[in-house]
Amino acid sequence: MSHSAFTLPSVVARLGRRVPAPLASLHFATGLELARRLKWLAPPPELDGRSFAITVEDLGLRSGFAVRGGAFRPRWDGSPCELELGARLADLLALMRAETDADTLFFQRRLRISGDTELGLIVKNWLDAAPRPAWLQRLAAAR
Repeated sequence: MSHSAFTLPSVVARLGRRVPAPLASLHFATGLELARRLKWLAPPPELDGRSFAITVEDLGLRSGFAVRGGAFRPRWDGSPCELELGARLADLLALMRAETDADTLFFQRRLRISGDTELGLIVKNWLDAAPRPAWLQRLAAAR
């Protein structure tokens, strides 16, 4: 095998594919729920009762979650969700920091979206309009 086969991203991706779906979903949903409780993130009522999955493609991690009663909850079974999003970690972080938008990533084929298109539009508009916490704005400005 060549030396490049053992690069950090490839090792992390191999590990990520082995992480059980419930564990990845628990960590991601817990992070979203913490952000909600700290009032950094507030899902709109249209998301209640809906299911989502985000795949960090270069890490091989897929996290499924749902919004119930305005709170983020992990999905344990790894089954398809109503809306599935996928991108590389760097692109997801840029989206989170508002350095780019979902439309740009989508049309550059750096954001994969499948499932309920109406739900996707609701999520896109919510993310575009959501204010970023001050610490996240400082982090983006420091880059």
